[in-house]
Amino acid sequence: MTPQLELNVLVDEAARHHHLPLYSEIVHRAHKQGLAGASVFRGIEGFGRSHHLHESRKLDLGAHLPVVVVIVDEEPRIREFATEIRALVGEIAVVTVRPVEIVTIGRR
Repeated sequence: MTPQLELNVLVDEAARHHHLPLYSEIVHRAHKQGLAGASVFRGIEGFGRSHHLHESRKLDLGAHLPVVVVIVDEEPRIREFATEIRALVGEIAVVTVRPVEIVTIGRR
């Protein structure tokens, strides 16, 4: 089996790329490149380099909560996509890559 990697992009949910939220732009690019799949998860609490704490418990509809885009695919495909994403997000996101073992793949 080809080695698999997990790509994580941690970004503020309010970050934008043109008219789309940045996390949505990343998902659209992953889809266009035919990657195996992408999911976006919204954090309920977090902080970044500014150390400003963001949390969803407040009645603040403008809260800028953390989101993470998770993509898993074969190593060469993730490495190529990670290069594109690093150029897209610059210093406004954290991009990580780590090896994963796929135990099962669901079938439709």
